[in-house]
Amino acid sequence: MQWSPNKQGKFRNSLGEETAKRPTPQERNTFSTDVVPEKALLVAVCPNGQTMERTEEYLDELAFLLETAGGVTMKRVIQKLERPDTRTYVGSGKLEEIKEYKNAFEVDFVVFDDELSPAQLRNLEKELECRILDRTTLILDIFAKRARTSTAKTQVELAQLQYMLPRLTRMWTHLERQRGGIGMRGPGETQIETDRRLIKEKISLLKEQLASIDKQKTLQRKNRESLVRVALVGYTNVGKSTLMNLLSKSDVLAENKLFATLDTTVRKVVIGNLPFLLSDTVGFIRKLPTQLVESFKSTLDEVVEADLLLHVVDISHPDHEAQMASVNKTLEEIGAADKPTIIVFNKIDAYTYVEKEEDDLSPVTRANWSLEMLQESWMSKQGKTIFISAAAKRNIDALRDMLYDEVKRIHAVRYPYNNFLY
Repeated sequence: MQWSPNKQGKFRNSLGEETAKRPTPQERNTFSTDVVPEKALLVAVCPNGQTMERTEEYLDELAFLLETAGGVTMKRVIQKLERPDTRTYVGSGKLEEIKEYKNAFEVDFVVFDDELSPAQLRNLEKELECRILDRTTLILDIFAKRARTSTAKTQVELAQLQYMLPRLTRMWTHLERQRGGIGMRGPGETQIETDRRLIKEKISLLKEQLASIDKQKTLQRKNRESLVRVALVGYTNVGKSTLMNLLSKSDVLAENKLFATLDTTVRKVVIGNLPFLLSDTVGFIRKLPTQLVESFKSTLDEVVEADLLLHVVDISHPDHEAQMASVNKTLEEIGAADKPTIIVFNKIDAYTYVEKEEDDLSPVTRANWSLEMLQESWMSKQGKTIFISAAAKRNIDALRDMLYDEVKRIHAVRYPYNNFLY
């Protein structure tokens, strides 16, 4: 394990541990084979019209994204501004504070909670002299890490290249111009122009591959038209895959990390005497990169062509209403907002609240609402809703009954002459 002194005179090892005394030769020469997580500093701007609490919630999610990607948060920085600075995202004073902390604690990179413009990215890299990531880059990195099938890898690569294209920087200063051959003397191309041309060609090739994949997926969906199709949708990490496993008795990967599912998984489910197809889709998130929505079109078409949506919501999350709004916005963007929907409020076993004392005269807030109060609120009055716990298997039979009734209704409309089956 390697130790190095910092500006405060303390010694820090590669795991981030500090000691006031100089380590012994034995300590200095011990090495660990464990993978050392990269250290990051998170930065956000709280603009006018947004509360500091909401900004903190956004940073909580950014920290979870960083953890999913394999990094560790060293510090959070929030600046209250009318709007993000067009040049460096934050003000000059806050930027100097970030730079000092980065140098003092050997931070590997800095992550910003919004998508940075190409100019902001260049200026921040020049000022901070380290890797600069924004929210989009981090999400794309997680998608690349999670992609397992060739379809998912192609979709992610396309999204990465579309994001990278306007952000190419001059990294080849030693090659001012490429030399032409005999009869081809002239200015030639700069290296950045060559890179841009190659990326455009690669994007065109990937789009052709995805078009071919889209045709295959469309054919597969047509072959399944005889059955009613139900799609699980919702924010990332709300328990869709756990619910999928419970209803279909399958073994889809389900873990407490963001974007555990990238590829659409389809399973045949039978409730009573009624079969239907249930699909688990990629989770949504706030500020979902446009490139991902475009490149994952063939995957999201499973949602667009579904007969019924199960919108899964993590009721235990303090900001679940904003998560619902983000999902509804994405559904609207892909043309699936008007689908028949059952809203499934999941994780009631993890729901917590602060019960007010009788002599407490402070206003009642969302944190003081009991689960029973929520079930009587507007949430239970916006169409078909149900409160469950997929992990604890609570109220699952009631969900199955509701699902059976909805699928039966769709099936009866589509096949009116088969109603004798029910």
